[in-house]
Amino acid sequence: MRCFKLCFMWTVLLFFGVTSTFALAGNTDPLFINLTSENSHRSLMAIGFGLAQQKRGHEVTIFLNDTGVKIASKQYSESYKKQQDLLRQIVADSGKVIVCPTCMNHYGVKEDDLITGLKKGNPDMTGAQLFKENTKTMAW
Repeated sequence: MRCFKLCFMWTVLLFFGVTSTFALAGNTDPLFINLTSENSHRSLMAIGFGLAQQKRGHEVTIFLNDTGVKIASKQYSESYKKQQDLLRQIVADSGKVIVCPTCMNHYGVKEDDLITGLKKGNPDMTGAQLFKENTKTMAW
């Protein structure tokens, strides 16, 4: 009986040790971040996390909506300088930043006022990123 328990234990340990290594190795699933807030701390956490994951090989999309659209506007560049600098880095490294058009309209953000590289969204553009195979999502 003791031999059976030892064999079983080693089998389980070996199985989980091997499979967990494969599960972690090379994981580059796309990441879709939904940012609904203009709050300085929350927005820096979300955008900073996205940039960190992008540097780890994940394709990153940030969707700015509700009051988060203000972060995308040149009109608020003094208030959101750090956030806008991070968004520029994400876009420069092939990331995507999509801005909700309905929210832009609601908060008076014009398309011409978006910082360079950010895109006014539409259902096709946003859906293509959100529903891409193996995409993981986070929300702030």
